[in-house]
Amino acid sequence: MTLHLTKVAVGCPDMETLARLQRERWGDDACSLTRFMPKRAPELIGGSMFWIIKHRIVARQTILALDMVTTPWGVKCRIGLQPGPVPVAPVPRRAHQGWRYLEPDDAPADGDVAGDEAELPVGMVRELQSLWLI
Repeated sequence: MTLHLTKVAVGCPDMETLARLQRERWGDDACSLTRFMPKRAPELIGGSMFWIIKHRIVARQTILALDMVTTPWGVKCRIGLQPGPVPVAPVPRRAHQGWRYLEPDDAPADGDVAGDEAELPVGMVRELQSLWLI
């Protein structure tokens, strides 16, 4: 069974900034560094890292590998990611430190807006999401 992670995109106001910062820092070798190796690491390969921006899950990247590496900041877990975040239907999610597991049934579907929301103006969708109404 494939498992997913959620992680806050600290300092990123939008998905475009997340993609740009990843390209600048890692090039085509996208990754995320974290302090500890997840205990359920084997289940994460092939799953996705879901990114939280402004209290909503908005994007995902496929997890390709997990390794312990030595960095200038000490030994860290390197989560290798497929380059380029993929937009997902926004889902409200509170910010948290580090990462959290996300079960496959709880993972949002790919796409910017889901269902009846696709017919609403983008600004209205964002306002309703900020109020946690959708």
